[in-house]
Amino acid sequence: MKHPLIKPDTVEQRLYQLNLAGKALEGSSLVVLPTGLGKTIIALFVIASRLQRFGGKALILSPTKPLVDQHAAFFKRVMSLPEEEILAFTGSIAPAERERLWTQGKLIVSTPQVIENDLLTKRISLEDVSHITFDEAHRAVGNYAYTFIAEKYFESAKNPHVLGITASPGSSDEKIAEVCQALHVENVAVKTERDRDVRPYVQEKELEWLQVQLPAEMAEIRGYLEKILDDRLGIIRGLGFSAGSGKYVSKKDLLLLQKQLQGEIRIGGDPAIFSAMSVVAEMMKVNHAVEMVETQGIETLRKYLEKLDAEASSSSASKAAKRLMDDLYMRKALYRVKECNIEHPKLELARKIVSEQLKENPDSRVIVFTNYRDTAEIVAGALSEAPGVIPIRFVGQGSRHKDKGLTQKQQAEILEKFREGEYNVLVATSVAEEGLDIPSTDMVLFYEPIPSEIRSIQRKGRTGRQQKGRVMVLVTKGTRDEAYYWSSKNKEKKMLNSMHGLEAVLGPKSPKKSPELSDFESLPFDSDSKLELEEIEIENRTEEWSRSRNPVDSRKKEEFKNGNLERNTDENLKRGTDENLDRSTDENVKERQKTFVDFDALSGKKSVNKAETSGIEPETDPLRIVIDHRETKSGVAKVLDRLGMELSFAALEIGDYVVSDRLAVERKRTDDFASSLIDGKRNLFAQLSDLARVYEKPVLIIEGGELFTCRQLNPNAIYGSLISIAIDFGVSILYSRDEEETAAILKILAKREQTENKREINPHGKKSASTLAEQQEYLISSISNIGPKAARNLLLHFGSVAAVMKAETEELRMVKKIGPKTAARIKEILESPYKG
Repeated sequence: MKHPLIKPDTVEQRLYQLNLAGKALEGSSLVVLPTGLGKTIIALFVIASRLQRFGGKALILSPTKPLVDQHAAFFKRVMSLPEEEILAFTGSIAPAERERLWTQGKLIVSTPQVIENDLLTKRISLEDVSHITFDEAHRAVGNYAYTFIAEKYFESAKNPHVLGITASPGSSDEKIAEVCQALHVENVAVKTERDRDVRPYVQEKELEWLQVQLPAEMAEIRGYLEKILDDRLGIIRGLGFSAGSGKYVSKKDLLLLQKQLQGEIRIGGDPAIFSAMSVVAEMMKVNHAVEMVETQGIETLRKYLEKLDAEASSSSASKAAKRLMDDLYMRKALYRVKECNIEHPKLELARKIVSEQLKENPDSRVIVFTNYRDTAEIVAGALSEAPGVIPIRFVGQGSRHKDKGLTQKQQAEILEKFREGEYNVLVATSVAEEGLDIPSTDMVLFYEPIPSEIRSIQRKGRTGRQQKGRVMVLVTKGTRDEAYYWSSKNKEKKMLNSMHGLEAVLGPKSPKKSPELSDFESLPFDSDSKLELEEIEIENRTEEWSRSRNPVDSRKKEEFKNGNLERNTDENLKRGTDENLDRSTDENVKERQKTFVDFDALSGKKSVNKAETSGIEPETDPLRIVIDHRETKSGVAKVLDRLGMELSFAALEIGDYVVSDRLAVERKRTDDFASSLIDGKRNLFAQLSDLARVYEKPVLIIEGGELFTCRQLNPNAIYGSLISIAIDFGVSILYSRDEEETAAILKILAKREQTENKREINPHGKKSASTLAEQQEYLISSISNIGPKAARNLLLHFGSVAAVMKAETEELRMVKKIGPKTAARIKEILESPYKG
C-alpha cells in the first residue's frame, strides 16, 4: 500500500480494510469490525486521506493511557510525518505544555478527558482539526467525554469528519442509535468474520462451554440465603410492593423496585416506603451472596460475608446491615461457610483445562477472566499448584477493601513479562477486556459467563488473532451462570442483526471505490481479481441484506435522523401484544421529563443556542462563572459551556462555583451529602460554615433524586441536617435532578446577579484554620472504624493523643463506643510493622 503520508512497505494491503476506509471517507462513519482485524489500519487510511486533502490536524482519542501510547508508537512507525508532529497527550503532561505542543502537532493521540478539559479551559481549538477517530466508540453515550468533544467539534471545525471504530457497539437499537447520534454519524459499515473478503484473515476459534454441578454443601448454603430472600420478599409484599413476577427475584427486579421506591419517596413520605427501601438493600446483598456461592466458590463467599459482618459491627452500620447479619439463616450460612472446606468444581476444572493446554503447547499463552478480584486471587493460587503453569493476577488501578490495585507501570511490566513468557497465564478481571495492549493468546477461559454482549465479545477477541484460538466457558448447572450465558449469546446475535439493519439505513449505497481513496496506490490487480473483488462486494452486500431482520426503505434514514429507530410495525404485531406492551412500558420508563435544558443531539446538526430552547433570553454580554478546577469531572461545566457561559477555572478554597462577589455555590450529589452526615472526615458543615462566613449569599445545591434512599439513613436525621443548614448556617438550599438542571440553576443565578443586580465576580476567602481540638479529633478519627464521637470520647477519657496511642487494649475497651474489635483494630494499626 502506497500513500504520500504512509511509509513504504509498512502496511499490508487487505481489500476489506480499503473497502471500509472508502465507506468511511464518504462521510462521518461508524465502522464495526471484530477484534484483531485492523481497525487501527482503517483509521490510518482515513487519517492519511483527510490530512492529504484538507490539511490541518488529526486527532485520535482512546480511553486509556496504555492505548494512547500504543497508538502513538504505531503511527510514528508507519506515517511519514516528522516524529515531533505525532504527539501523545495524557494527564501526566502539564496543561501549559499541552497548549504549546498542540500548536506544533499534526497528529495527536490523546485520552478524551484531557481534550475535554483543554476545550473547557479554552487551551485548544478544534477549528483546524480535519478528522477525529473515536476508538472504542461504543463509549460515546451519556456523559462520557466523547459526546462533549464530538459536539464541540461539529460546532467549530471548518471541515469536520469523524470515524468511530468498535468491535461491539451494543445490542439494543437505542444504544446503537445513541452512539451514532452522539458522534454525528452519517454512515455505518459492518464487517463480520463470515464476510468473504474477511475470511482469509480470520483464525478459527473453538468455542466450548463446560458444565459443572453445584456441590451439595454449597447448595445447602444457597438454601439458607434463599430463605432470607423469601422472608424479605414476603415483607416487601406485605408493605404493598411487588418485586418480579414469580418466586425468583433477579438483580434487575430489585433495581427496578428500588427505582420505583425512590420515585415514590419524592412524591410523599410514607414510612412504609422507607421500610421497603431498607429491606430491598438487604435483598440486594443476599442476592449477591447467592451469586457468589453459585458462580464463584466458598472462599469468595466467605470474604464477602465477613466483610458484611465487619460492616454490621462498625459504629456507622445501618439498621439494615445489623438486622441482616443478626438473621438466624445468615448466621447459619456464615457458620457453614467457615467450616466448609470444599472448593467450587470450576476451580479444579480450570486447573485441568489450563494445565492440559500448556502441556500440549508449552509456549501457549492463556487468559482466565473472572468477574471478581477475590476470585482472581483464588484462581491464580490454584493454578500455581499445577506443574508448568505460571499464573499472575492482573487487576485494575483502584484499591478495594485492603486490596491494593496495580499502577499503570505495574500493569505494563506484567504484560511485558506475559508476552516474553515469564508468566504464561494471566488471571484477569474486566481491566483486561479493553484499553490495554494485551498480547494475543491461544486460549481464553471464562471462569463464569457474563450477561454483557460487549464484554463477552471483547474477551473472546483476546484469542484467535495470529493462530487458532480456543474459548472455554465454565457454567454451573441450574444457576444464574446458565442465564448469563444465554443472555450474552442472544444479545450478540441481536447486536449483529441491529448493526446490519442500521447499515442498510445509513450505509453508502454505491459499491464503487470512493474517490477519496484515489490518492492511495494499491498493488495491481488483474482483470480476474477485479471481477472477484466486485463479486465479493456484491456477495457481502447480499449477505448483509439477508441477515437484516427487515427491509428498509428510504424513509427509515430520515426516521433515524429524527432519533426514531424502530422496527417494522408488522414485525412488532407478529411478536404479540405482550412484547409490544413491554416495549411501550420500557420506553415510558426511559423517557424523562424535559428539563431547563433541551439538548439537540440529532445526527449532523450543530448545537442550537441552549438559552433559546430553555426559554431564557440570550444575553448580549456572556454571563461569567468561576469554577473550581475539581468540578471539571462533574459534567456541569460542559453543560454551562453549551449554555454559552464564559467559564474560568481556578483552585477555589471555598465553594465550587462563584457567580458574583457575594454569591457562591457548594454542589453536593445526594450520595455525597448523605455520606458526609455519617463520615466525620467529609466535614460538610465546616465547608458550609466557611461559605456562609465569606459570602453574603451562600447557596447549597443538592443534586440527584435519592437523598432519602442512597444510604438508608433515618429521614429525621436528614431533615434535621437540612434545617440546621438553612437556619443555623443561613445557607439557601436548592435541589436539582441532574447535572443539566444544576447548570441551568447556576445560569439563572448568574443572570440575576450579573445582569439584574450588576454584581461583579470576585472569588475570595480562605478556609478557616482548624482549632487544636479539631486537629486532635481529626488525627484520632483517621483510624479505621473511629468516628468523630468515638474520637472525642477517647480524647476526653485519656486526655491527649499520646495517651490514646499508649493505652492498652483493655483500657481502650473501657471507653464508650469502643468495643473489643475496635480496640483490637487500634492496637493493630499502632503496633504493626510498616510494610510499604
